[in-house]
Amino acid sequence: MDKEKERRATWVPGAVIVGAGPSGLAAAACLAARGVPATVLERSDSLAFTWRHRMYDRLALHLPKRFCELPLLPFPEEYPTYPNKDQFVTYMERYAAASGVAPRFGASVEEAAFDAALGAWAVRLAGGEVLMARWLVVATGENAEPHVPEFPGLRQFAGRVLHTCEYKSGEEFDGEKVLVVGCGNSGMEVSLDLCRHGAKPSMVVRNTVISLLLYI
Repeated sequence: MDKEKERRATWVPGAVIVGAGPSGLAAAACLAARGVPATVLERSDSLAFTWRHRMYDRLALHLPKRFCELPLLPFPEEYPTYPNKDQFVTYMERYAAASGVAPRFGASVEEAAFDAALGAWAVRLAGGEVLMARWLVVATGENAEPHVPEFPGLRQFAGRVLHTCEYKSGEEFDGEKVLVVGCGNSGMEVSLDLCRHGAKPSMVVRNTVISLLLYI
């Protein structure tokens, strides 16, 4: 980093954490518990944005809550074994408050690079602001960006095409035929939700589906 850029940069103590989802909040809370401050940057207008706005209504945790709680704060005892989407968002709000984590919203990171001469990370935000910090934690999540693959005929298809991040409920598909592509957790749950709302779903998968039953 040249001298001019260094003068325009803002040094922040501790770490810069990119993302205010479960991983970002957990990292900030654990660092705070050890006396390390952190600046949490979130490009959206709220924490747990993906859980709030990109998940279908019937979503619940797929594992019992004891396996999904974040460090330092268990789920409330009154929560069911499999908390639903709204309960998980409320839990994360409580988690941030209890940990003293106050994310900076509307802060979109465009570039991050380590400056060996200064021994620090230079994190550039949209608008040109640069933050300098000793450590950088990237916690943007594996589902931060929706991906719709291109395949022959998609652009000519006259029907409606939705990514699961846009799907909320099967109620609007009552009586309609719906093709679900993929049999992961989302594909399976969307198919079930469609059935329960009177739709007629079909599913296609790329490879053979193997069912594994675990008895505990």
